[in-house]
Amino acid sequence: FDASGMPCEVAGEVRDFNSGRWIGPRDHRRMDRFIAFAIAATAEATAEAGLVVTDELADRVGVSIGVGLGGLPGIEENHLALVGGGPRKVSPFFIPAVIASLAPGHVAIRLGARGPNISTATACASGAHAIGEAFEMVRVGRADIMVAGGAEAVITPLAVAGFGVMRALSTWSGPPEGASRPFEAQRSGFVMAEGAGILVLESAESAERRGAPVLAEVLGYGASADAFDIAQPPADGAGARLAMRQALAEAGIPPEAVGHVNAHATGTRRGDVAETRAIRAVFGAHADRLAVSATKSMTGHLLGAAGAVEAVYSVLALEHQVVPPTINLDQPDPECDLDCAGRPRSTSLAVALSNSFGFGGTTASLIFGRDGRHR
Repeated sequence: FDASGMPCEVAGEVRDFNSGRWIGPRDHRRMDRFIAFAIAATAEATAEAGLVVTDELADRVGVSIGVGLGGLPGIEENHLALVGGGPRKVSPFFIPAVIASLAPGHVAIRLGARGPNISTATACASGAHAIGEAFEMVRVGRADIMVAGGAEAVITPLAVAGFGVMRALSTWSGPPEGASRPFEAQRSGFVMAEGAGILVLESAESAERRGAPVLAEVLGYGASADAFDIAQPPADGAGARLAMRQALAEAGIPPEAVGHVNAHATGTRRGDVAETRAIRAVFGAHADRLAVSATKSMTGHLLGAAGAVEAVYSVLALEHQVVPPTINLDQPDPECDLDCAGRPRSTSLAVALSNSFGFGGTTASLIFGRDGRHR
């Protein structure tokens, strides 16, 4: 849409998305864009995992997909139809097309997965919480396999206007690729983006039975609340500290075992500083040896899908032994004094941690190990 006059005129859109590769025309009318993203990402993930849900497996395979705002495009479109033409102009598919739980619902139907089916709605931590809760389900034996992640697609006039009047969005006036500037002195807010990220989580026994390719191991998961403010973190990042410490405790590893952090780092003035302080409080002197990435500098902020996509990046960092860069860091903020590489960095990585935080003070931390080789 024409963003002229909006508080922010930059967004991270998924261009040329061909949903027809995975979804037929009849089903396409029944789902909002975020559901299509979830289906596409799931198809990619399950293909790489070699996962075919047979009737024998079905009861032990679940789906957990986090969604922040759900089908806002469909809500806006059908509201206009209602105002312009009355109730009969509202699509009969409107409600099932926009409900967050229809992302895991559609995925389960397509896979034939009859295990736990949940959707977390914890703002920008939704995808990370979905992965963390799926991990716990596998760990305690409620499922052998969980398809888990996040999806979001709300680049709409109402969403951009809403985040804009909160002064949460970047006011950068230069080239669009420079608008997302986490940890940078001139940062002014985040750049909204869309997309999906999906992981296939399964028990070691299940993976061995299937001969599945194992990319990494989920070691720990932490979840907490700031209990402070609906939109701003406390200056010391107390909730983030607690989530990271919980994840380390569940993983049974010391802070010094972590080599890489994919920071939440949205590019807001207060949030980036609070996360920096939280990382320094948890890791102490080791914080200076951490390779920290703010990948939102390249993707923008995928809101409910952010934590899932950044979990994927954490796994890829371990698999390829490369730390992704933080771009646009021309003048680092002295209060954000972490080691953020401006270019991809080859290194030896055994453990990576990914942070995700959301409105309402909700926080999540995930820890991944390189295919069990961290021990």
